[in-house]
Amino acid sequence: MLGHLLKPEYEELLRKKDWESLRIAFEEVDPADIAEILEDLPAGDAGVIFRILPRDTAGVAFEYLPLDQQTEIVQTLGSEQMKNVLNEMAPDDRTRLFEELPAEVTNRALEQLSAEELKVARELLGYPENSAGRYMTPEYLALKPAMTAREALESVRKNGKGRETLNILYVVDEKRILLADLRLADLVMAEPDARVGDLPDRQLVAIPATASKDEIISTFEKYDRVALPVTDSRGAMVGIITADDVLDVAEEQATEDIQKLGGLEALEAPYMEISTFEMLRKRGGWLAILLVGGMLTATAMGTFQNELLRAEVLALFLPLIIASGGNSGSQATSLIIRALSLREITLGDWWRVAFRELKSGALLGVMLACIGFARVVAWEWLFRAGVLSRGYGDHYLLVAATVSASLVGVVLVGAMIGSMLPFALRRLGLDPAAASAPFVATLVDVTGIVIYFKVASVILSSTLLAS
Repeated sequence: MLGHLLKPEYEELLRKKDWESLRIAFEEVDPADIAEILEDLPAGDAGVIFRILPRDTAGVAFEYLPLDQQTEIVQTLGSEQMKNVLNEMAPDDRTRLFEELPAEVTNRALEQLSAEELKVARELLGYPENSAGRYMTPEYLALKPAMTAREALESVRKNGKGRETLNILYVVDEKRILLADLRLADLVMAEPDARVGDLPDRQLVAIPATASKDEIISTFEKYDRVALPVTDSRGAMVGIITADDVLDVAEEQATEDIQKLGGLEALEAPYMEISTFEMLRKRGGWLAILLVGGMLTATAMGTFQNELLRAEVLALFLPLIIASGGNSGSQATSLIIRALSLREITLGDWWRVAFRELKSGALLGVMLACIGFARVVAWEWLFRAGVLSRGYGDHYLLVAATVSASLVGVVLVGAMIGSMLPFALRRLGLDPAAASAPFVATLVDVTGIVIYFKVASVILSSTLLAS
C-alpha cells in the first residue's frame, strides 16, 4: 500500500510532468492507490493524469476520490476525458456527483454519456433527493424462476461482468416483480436441474425507492445484509443498494447530526467549499435564537439583582452553576438523540428514560456537590493560612452549602431537560438533533439561575441575605 505518502519515483515524475512515464508507472498501481495519490494534487494536475490513464482504470480510480475533488476535476476535463470517466463510473456514484455539480456542468456531463448510461442517469436523478433511488445502482443480476440451476450459473458467467455484486442474485418474473433473492453459494450447491423458483430462499426484504436515508440505514442494521433490492410502488425491482453505499449514507447522516448538535443547519458541501454568505445563513439563525435565550438569562439575573448586591460572593459561583447544568443537559440530550437514532429507545420509553436520568442526575449532582463544597472550604483555609489574598468570609460554610445544594438541583434539572426535550421534539415531528442543543442551553441557563438564587435565599436568608 502506498499510504498517504507518494513514492519518490511518482513524486519525481509528477514534478517533471513526465506524463508518459507516469502512465507506464501507473499500470501496476491499484486504482484505490492512484486515487490516494491524486487527493494531494491540484485539480489541474489530477485532470491531466486522468487523461493518460486507461479508460477503465480512470473510472474506478475516480470513484475513490472525495466528492468535492471529483467536482473540481470534472470541471477541468475535456469532453472526451469526461465521457470516458463518467461512462465507467458506477451509476449510484455518478448520480451523487451530478447532485454536487453546478447545473451547467451537469448538463454538459449528461451530454457525454452513452445513450444507455444517459437513460440510467436520468432515471436515478428522477427520484427524490436523499432517497434510496438516488443511492441505488441498476447494475444487478436477475434470474427467472423457470431457469434451472445450470442455466442460472451460465447466465451469471455470461452477464455477471461489471455487476455491483454477485454474492446475491435476484429472482424476478416477466414484469420484473421481485420474487426472491438467492445467495450464489446456494445456487452453486443446488442440483443442476433444480428450478431456481424451487430453491430455498431467505426472508425477502426490499427497500422502497422513495425510502429516506434513515430508513435505508435502519433496514441494513436490522437484517444485516450485504445488499438489498430496491423496488418501486408495484414491487418491481429497479436496483440494489450495497453495503458500501450504506456506509456513504451513514457518514452523511452522522455528519448532518453532528453539525445540527452544534447548533447550526447541516452543511450541504464540505466546509472549505461553503461560501461566507451560506455559512452565515446556516449559523446565523440558531445564534439569533441563542441570543434571545441569553436575553432570558439576563432577565433572570436581573430578577435577583438585590441578592447579588447584598452577597457579591454569589456572583463568583454563577458561571460554575450554569456551566454544570448546561454540561449535564448536553450529555443527556446527546445520549438520547443517539439512542433514538439507533432505535435503542422509542417514544414510549420516555418514562423509563426519565426515571433513569432522575437517578443519574441526582448521583452526578451529589458528586459535583462534594467537589464544590471541598473547593470552597479548601480555598477559605488557604486564605486563612495566608496563601491566598481573599476568602469567602465568615459564612463560608453556608456559601459552600449553597453552591453544593444548587449543583445537585441544577445538574438534576439539566439531565431531565436534556433527556426529555428530544422526546418532545420528536413527538412534535421535529428533528431532535436540529434543536435540542440550543434549547437545552437556554432552558438550563435560566432554570440554573433560578435554582441557585432560590437555594441561596433559603440558606443565606439569616446571614448574607438578611434584609
